[in-house]
Amino acid sequence: MEIGFTGWVGFLIFLIIMLGIDLGVFNRKSHEIHYKEALLWSGIWISLAVIFNLGVFHFAGYEKGMEFLTGYLLEKALSVDNIFVFVLLFSFFNVPGKYQHKVLYYGIVGALLMRGALIALGAALIVKFHWILLLFGAFLVFTGAKMAFHKEEKIEPDKNPVVKFFKKIFPVSQNYEKDRFFIKKKTGLLATPLFIVLLVVETTDLVFAFDSIPAILAITQDTFIVFTSNAFAILGLRSLYFALAGVMDKFKYLRLGLSIILVFIGIKMLIADFFPISVGISLAVLLLVLSSSMLASMFMKKKRAKS
Repeated sequence: MEIGFTGWVGFLIFLIIMLGIDLGVFNRKSHEIHYKEALLWSGIWISLAVIFNLGVFHFAGYEKGMEFLTGYLLEKALSVDNIFVFVLLFSFFNVPGKYQHKVLYYGIVGALLMRGALIALGAALIVKFHWILLLFGAFLVFTGAKMAFHKEEKIEPDKNPVVKFFKKIFPVSQNYEKDRFFIKKKTGLLATPLFIVLLVVETTDLVFAFDSIPAILAITQDTFIVFTSNAFAILGLRSLYFALAGVMDKFKYLRLGLSIILVFIGIKMLIADFFPISVGISLAVLLLVLSSSMLASMFMKKKRAKS
């Protein structure tokens, strides 16, 4: 997809404007995001992604439009795994509901920057070393299999190397100070526990990015499509978290579905040179696995309720 400097700048300006409207207008004051507000914002982000996708179909053609759609749905599905961790993380740190949005907001800004760098690096490596696709594929198969058999998430911030290093070089206050990341005391500048939560969110997303970036590079290696589909999925992650956080326990088999998707994408990469799988088939598999895992979760929940 031939996108010049102007196209990239235009999209980045759009991101800055939307993030500015989000924090500077609608969420200027810290408040707890309720279900209806989260659903409204989820609808807004999804609608913007659909409009952008229609533009890709119109200006770049059917193939690129399908690549964006598949990449967006893939990244959206994989972002659900982030939500599982966010639920545990905010519970572990006992983060007040009205401060969670600010943590996720800055977490997403950091995620956009990190993923942009990883996408550029991954695309450059594939161009120079085609065999790295095999390495990415094997990694995704391994990660998917590990996710399928990994039953319980554990939040251990004290073992996080970034948090450990930060605490060695910077003092941290004992209590939350409203929604502030840093406070000034007589002894000097202190970080608050809310900033530690942000550090864990950022490092957690970096780990997830090592799954999601190779996965979408199996769908397309067009860096503009990869970045924009990632960006739209990440931008909608906060509202998706607030909409789904209270019902995540009802989707017991969703993580199993995500693991199957990762294994499938990994295999797609491994066999691409002698048996390429089309974007259309990838999209069909993605939708089938996701819908099946959600239906299975709801069916088992009803069955347990009756017994």
